[in-house]
Amino acid sequence: MHIPGDYLEIEGGKTLSGTIKAAGNKNAALPILAATLLTDETVTLKNLPNIGDVRVMLQVLQELGCEVSYDGETAVITPKNIEKSSISHALCSRIRTSILFVAPLLVRTGKASIYPPGGDVIGRRRLDAHFYGLQTMGATVEFGKRFDFELANGFEGKDLFFDEASVTATEHILTAAVLAKGTTIIRNAASEPHVQDLARFLIGMGAKIDGLNTNTMTIEGVDKLHGVEHEICGDHIEVGSFLTLGAVTGGAMTIEGVRKSDYWMINRVFQRFGVNLQFEGNKVSIPANIDLKVEKDFGGHIPRVDDGPWPQFPSDLMSSIIILATQAEGTILFFEKMFESRLYFVDRLISMGASAIVCDPHRVVVSGPTKLHGIEMSSPDIRAGMALLTAALCAEGSSIVRNMRMVDRGYSNLDEKLKSLGANINRVKV
Repeated sequence: MHIPGDYLEIEGGKTLSGTIKAAGNKNAALPILAATLLTDETVTLKNLPNIGDVRVMLQVLQELGCEVSYDGETAVITPKNIEKSSISHALCSRIRTSILFVAPLLVRTGKASIYPPGGDVIGRRRLDAHFYGLQTMGATVEFGKRFDFELANGFEGKDLFFDEASVTATEHILTAAVLAKGTTIIRNAASEPHVQDLARFLIGMGAKIDGLNTNTMTIEGVDKLHGVEHEICGDHIEVGSFLTLGAVTGGAMTIEGVRKSDYWMINRVFQRFGVNLQFEGNKVSIPANIDLKVEKDFGGHIPRVDDGPWPQFPSDLMSSIIILATQAEGTILFFEKMFESRLYFVDRLISMGASAIVCDPHRVVVSGPTKLHGIEMSSPDIRAGMALLTAALCAEGSSIVRNMRMVDRGYSNLDEKLKSLGANINRVKV
């Protein structure tokens, strides 16, 4: 049975090359959109990625009473009048980051009600750190079919220690702390590029935050935040995906709008396959026809790629790097520690001809290079969907990738960018 929705028809085996601009970071844009509620003044956000998740977040802001205009790249938001403190089930079910509206709503209205958030189905994604932080700082919550929060006298600064370096929880508690009474310390905080971009946005509004790019963040609460104009940082996950696409199809690729500091570990992992990223100003590039070969560990041992909290290799790039391994000479183990369903898409790669063994939900061994052939498949989540699209573009023959709405949630103007690089694709709208 076919999954309803847009699908892509792909003719693989073409060399893809060219220059594109990095989209705004999806995982920075979403918390920043929620954080616009922390002021009643106008906020202008530039370089917003034109993706499904951004459009849903903008719909939430409109539902809550904000004035919103959006042209596909720049949004102007005026959250002067917050008319509601609850978010509808329909919108909560479409996006995981709906929970990030809770703290800003509590600050503005003293109440917040949401339904369990949706998002990718890549395994259990804990919300415990969110509840721990909010409750420790003074909020109460009742659990039922929805989560109902109340905050009687504003947030109070606290010394917090997260039991996991959760990205969304760090972002969420940052938005609670910037207007709290006193000092908040977040220990074992996440420090990914998108967390840092949220912090820069809040600082631009008048917040006092120290400890960016570390695992301990200290926030001095202020009385008021003001409007700001902010440009979203480039998306290092999208950039990594397109660099992989160039490498496996043999094309030279240049991507503009990057910061070298976002790519230290990503570059080290690419180097394991013979791919050396070249940085010049705000550009990163790779040459054509790279001899892809897995570098063995010292002593000739099979190497391993692990994901982990920043500055380790990001989980969101694991799916794309697995495609790179199918086209590289040698054997390598991937150890996905963060999500128990992230690697299920590898079954589709095996159907395409990949030499891979799924050891368990967290580990897969890939040997290459192998010639992939086109098949019909469906996108199970954002990152696996982009990985399968990459596999189809380097495979021989025709492929169909269904459930493209999932990939569209995370990749901005995807069809346009792929065609500009020489991809032979056709979107069928359903």
